[in-house]
Amino acid sequence: MPASRTVLLTGAAGRIGTHLRTLLPAHGHRLRLLDIRPVPGEPDAVTADLADPAAAGGEALRKALDGVDAVVHLAGIPVEAPFADILRANIEGTYRLYEAVREAGVRRVVLASSNHAVGFTPLPAEGGRPLPVETPHRPDTLYGLSKCFGEDLASLYRDRHGIETVSLRIGACFPEPTSVRMLSVWLSPGDCARLVHAALTAEGVGHTVAYGSSANTRAWWDLSSARALGYEPRDDSEPYAPALLAAAAGTVQEGAGLVGGEFCGAEPPRRHPH
Repeated sequence: MPASRTVLLTGAAGRIGTHLRTLLPAHGHRLRLLDIRPVPGEPDAVTADLADPAAAGGEALRKALDGVDAVVHLAGIPVEAPFADILRANIEGTYRLYEAVREAGVRRVVLASSNHAVGFTPLPAEGGRPLPVETPHRPDTLYGLSKCFGEDLASLYRDRHGIETVSLRIGACFPEPTSVRMLSVWLSPGDCARLVHAALTAEGVGHTVAYGSSANTRAWWDLSSARALGYEPRDDSEPYAPALLAAAAGTVQEGAGLVGGEFCGAEPPRRHPH
């Protein structure tokens, strides 16, 4: 990757996109923004629907990718939704983005995957080995299924077209954890920016899968592939643990013992799965 980088950030109006468009420039990245909605305070951002063949194959996306060194792809539905909606936004939209990236000659993508791609995986035993990135796909929702597709699509485009991707299985990126489950999967906004920066700048990534969490005392998964990129997390959810554990005392969470938690239930919540 060149020392001076121009990065297309898709989904720039979303929650994680809002964090990154504030924090990534401090890491040396010039951002170009794209979203299906106008990006607040950014009148020159590209507004386009990646799932619309006319927009994805037309001038809007070509303009967005012109002169870009890499793409951070966050766009899509970030909640559980009917399959037709997931298919259009998360599956077709990601495919059309990769086709446009291939045609534009961009060689690096950082793909927002999710821990929900492996949501039905049992949690590691206390004191046991953290979950490795080689954990087979076991999606807990249609949303998680779309993230499995994204990881496999990235693998295909690496092998067939030489486009490198880092697929980040993001945990819960919020300013602070708000549940007991988040004590294990929390990714602070600052660590999110550090992780994406590492994924953008590491050499020879091929197709790398990495879990995205902070350096949490109660972490469930192995961060070795993220650290190999140069990621050094600085935050830990543990200061929030006493209050969250006290608030949850005596309650039983559906799906306890599985990575996806309540999203492994018969009717997964239709809110942000992280």
